[in-house]
Amino acid sequence: MLRTLIGTIVCLALAGNLSAADPVEKKDAAAKAEKGPQWKLAVQAYSFNRFTFFEAVDKAKELGLKYIEAYPGQVLSKEDKSRFTPDASPEVREKVKAKLKEAGLTLVNFGVVDLGQDEKSARKVFDFAKDMGVKTIVAEPDPKLMDTLDKLTEEYQINVAIHNHPKPSRYWSPDTVLEALKGRGKRIGACADTGHWIRSGLDPLECLKKLEGRIISLHFKDLNEKSPKAHDVPWGTGVSGVKDLLTELKRQNFAGVFSIEYEYNWENSMPEIAECIKGFHQFAKELGVKTKAMK
Repeated sequence: MLRTLIGTIVCLALAGNLSAADPVEKKDAAAKAEKGPQWKLAVQAYSFNRFTFFEAVDKAKELGLKYIEAYPGQVLSKEDKSRFTPDASPEVREKVKAKLKEAGLTLVNFGVVDLGQDEKSARKVFDFAKDMGVKTIVAEPDPKLMDTLDKLTEEYQINVAIHNHPKPSRYWSPDTVLEALKGRGKRIGACADTGHWIRSGLDPLECLKKLEGRIISLHFKDLNEKSPKAHDVPWGTGVSGVKDLLTELKRQNFAGVFSIEYEYNWENSMPEIAECIKGFHQFAKELGVKTKAMK
């Protein structure tokens, strides 16, 4: 009788403990599920290449963005005609850092930049990126440089994302990018320019699928038509199949940077870029993906 009573008490206690643990386990599982991929939205300063870099920063701030990707050679400001490149002086770099801090922006990527032909020239760009806090260098490197880049990406803990300009550039096809990535560490991957794929006669959705697991960042675009002469339009209004592309990136659990590179209506693209931002957040909401607006 006593043994039966003790056994019953033990069973009840264990059941109570298990019941108490269930909500915790469920909460942890829900938290993991809710976390999911998180997308960062930046603007490529090339979208504002008719303006200075400081003006590009001001425009990004006005658009409500928190991230920006710079390109080499943009004039610094109306007052300072220096160009923002890896050769920029310490004074120019400090001005850029101060401007970004004032605007509340983070410089996440830099490119498309020439990495040169040897370790010395590549290391100069990595030193610059480290100094500026850049996480990803966007480039179209010579295949002979890949061993060096494997070494430098690990040494500096900075990514290299291989960009695709349109045909007949070296990396116009994802097949060429994948060939260059064979045997390389995960810090070397792709900067997927979805618009240039269309200009090269490729299907951007199929290209994203081919590069699964190797996409580090994107120059994301929607185009008005499928031709080499196509131009940018607000996301979701063109032929790129934006929602399908975002759905695929969610499936891949992509968690990197989307850079808006709007190469049309150069002098007055702000309203159209604002529509891209609105569309991006709307599609992300429909897909249940969080967008990260702040550091």
